[in-house]
Amino acid sequence: MKWLTTVGPVGFRPNSFTNAISVSFLGLFSNNQSMAIRFGVKLLALAGVLCLSACTRGRPASGVTGVRVDRQITGSSAYSVAVDPNRVGNYPLDVKSGGGYFYDEVLEYRVWIETGATQLNGGNDYFVAFAQYETAERFSKSTPDAEPPLVLVRQLEWIYEPERGHFIPKKEERLAEWQVGWLPGHKRTPNSIQEFMKRPLEAGPP
Repeated sequence: MKWLTTVGPVGFRPNSFTNAISVSFLGLFSNNQSMAIRFGVKLLALAGVLCLSACTRGRPASGVTGVRVDRQITGSSAYSVAVDPNRVGNYPLDVKSGGGYFYDEVLEYRVWIETGATQLNGGNDYFVAFAQYETAERFSKSTPDAEPPLVLVRQLEWIYEPERGHFIPKKEERLAEWQVGWLPGHKRTPNSIQEFMKRPLEAGPP
């Protein structure tokens, strides 16, 4: 059997479970019932252990040193604060990267930590979520192996660009991590998509 995983922000996440045991191999048990039963019991036990381990490590690593969610908002901010501070830290881990040209809501700011050198969180990268940019920036600058903050945005209407210069308006929810510097000037208004499509080649990133 083969357990397929991908590295996520708080450990390994199970993607799929594939059976690599061949039919010819299973044929070895066709004439030996007791052997087949013993093998089956061990197989199920092993699968249970693997699943339990992967599912546990796929949840937010609240018990890992340094991992936290900061939902506080204090003073003014250079960028939009989280639309719902109480939900910060509860959004999906797997989101899009950039794109869309416009955003509707700021959901949270994420500071990713590269832990390969320190072996924190088993050597797997993770992020800390914040409701306000300034807090995320301070944490990023004071934490070893931390990257600059990214912002998680929700897009309800956005621009799909399957190839450079080919723009398709979309109306469906999309969650994406953006560079914080992309926020100014890209908050969607009722006329943003229409105006963009009139002069699409003049637009720049994201």
